[in-house]
Amino acid sequence: MSELVTGVGTGDGGGLDVRELRDVGEFEDAVRLFDAIWHPDPGNRPITAELMRALSHAGNYVAGAYEGGRLTGASVAFLAAPIGRALHSHVTGALPGRGAGLALKLHQRAWALERGLDRVTWTYDPLVRRNAHFNLAKLGAHAEEYLPSFYGAMDDAINAGDESDRLLAVWHLSEPRVLAAARGEPYVPEVPADAVTGLTVLDGLPSPVPAGAWAGARTVLVAVPEDVEALRRADPDAARAWRHAVREVLGGLLTEGALVTGFDRRAGYVVERPGPAGRSGS
Repeated sequence: MSELVTGVGTGDGGGLDVRELRDVGEFEDAVRLFDAIWHPDPGNRPITAELMRALSHAGNYVAGAYEGGRLTGASVAFLAAPIGRALHSHVTGALPGRGAGLALKLHQRAWALERGLDRVTWTYDPLVRRNAHFNLAKLGAHAEEYLPSFYGAMDDAINAGDESDRLLAVWHLSEPRVLAAARGEPYVPEVPADAVTGLTVLDGLPSPVPAGAWAGARTVLVAVPEDVEALRRADPDAARAWRHAVREVLGGLLTEGALVTGFDRRAGYVVERPGPAGRSGS
């Protein structure tokens, strides 16, 4: 499942009570919240109350954000490799406009640091613009790996009819850009003057630039659609074209060893290629 599919763009989390969930009733509330966000098939929920109970009891992360006593966001994560250093966040969902997404991630970061962990990972759909900005700019995470069709077919109201490509986000919890993001200073990537576009938008559709045109470029820009979730409903063929184009260009760049250095609201992903002309990622 992806992280933070909704509710990440507005609000600062002020006035929210974020805490670990402990009893079955709280886990059931989280399941109902996730159902309201994803509208999954009843047999294909992102997680069950029973599994949350087991994960929590075993010392993993299960938390909720409350506003006036009402659950507005929830997150589930489990300890991961490398052992003693990492937490993998499996699912986080939040209602829009309340800042619960950000509040949960900051709580998750503090929880991990208290246990001596130095990184949190999660996956997200590379086509969802607000999540890319939230993860890479507002949190200061890195996108380190492209994962084609990671979950296979997904039958829910948000993902149905599309392939489940994901980017692996890695949050290095004590990195300077993350410390700044935690203070409310989003990470803004440098877009060099000589950056070359590898994928752009033409009449709402993806328009890949022939690779030969940017073969020697140090920095490549990769656009994403304005609202892929709306596009899936209105024009599934166009959404599918975006999926394949981003997989080819962004996925291809990461496979060859390029680094995503950030996300620019206008240009999209800022990707630095390896080689003598390239610079180290930040």
